[in-house]
Amino acid sequence: MTATDDPLVSTEWLAAHLGDPQVKLLDASFKMPGVIPRPSEDYLAAHIPGAVYFDVEEVCDRTDTRPHMYPDAAQFAGDVAAMGVSSGDTVVVYDAGGWVAAPRAWWMFLSFGHHNVRILEGGLKKWQAEGRPIESGKPSPKPGSFTAKLDPNYLRSKYQLVANLDNGAEQVIDARAADRFEGRVPEPRLGLRAGHIPGSRNLPYNELFDAATGLMKSRDALREAFARAGVDLDRPIVTSCGSGVSALVLTLALYRLGVRRTALYDGSWSEWGMQDGPPVATGPA
Repeated sequence: MTATDDPLVSTEWLAAHLGDPQVKLLDASFKMPGVIPRPSEDYLAAHIPGAVYFDVEEVCDRTDTRPHMYPDAAQFAGDVAAMGVSSGDTVVVYDAGGWVAAPRAWWMFLSFGHHNVRILEGGLKKWQAEGRPIESGKPSPKPGSFTAKLDPNYLRSKYQLVANLDNGAEQVIDARAADRFEGRVPEPRLGLRAGHIPGSRNLPYNELFDAATGLMKSRDALREAFARAGVDLDRPIVTSCGSGVSALVLTLALYRLGVRRTALYDGSWSEWGMQDGPPVATGPA
């Protein structure tokens, strides 16, 4: 492990930088399909002043039937430039306070070469609890100029994880709930098998933050959670989940602990769990 520079910024820091033309604020709130109101509607009703909506359902490969597969660099650059983001900007992302998708947006910026990106600690939940200002409606940002280049080390494919079944070079951690991981309940996405990648570990992402406050747990508590899950922080790690979103909560927690040798399984269970997919295990890790 290495010493960490914390990827989080405080609400105090953001309040002091609202209106700074080189600080671009993105609301990346996300919900599972079918949950209403949709996060885009929540955003229009109330968001931090100046925030532009980062739609996880759109900033992805829209030609792929698998959910949330990574776009190519040209699409990502075009998508975030349309949000008003330029390559020289400091990007701050947040979500509603459930730590689901702000880490996804953060990781995407990192993987496309933009390292000046942070996550608002506590998100909109903490911001509103402190009585800070909000606004409604849809802004019209001036388009930015953004250059993107994907670093493939940030991602893993199904074929790489199939090979990993034999060599075990990387630990795979699944962020889904335990009953889904163990195959005790059907998957919420129709047509997928139940279970997990053989040999993977399970650490549900919601165990890493306090739902009441929206705050991520202390580093000591994070370290204990990974230890309970049987994860060796000194070995390479791949995070996975249902569709490549909540896995990044684990990645963020690892990053805060100084762990840098991680990658995201892009397809996650939406790919592995297909009927014609690779082997599936059930039961506890």
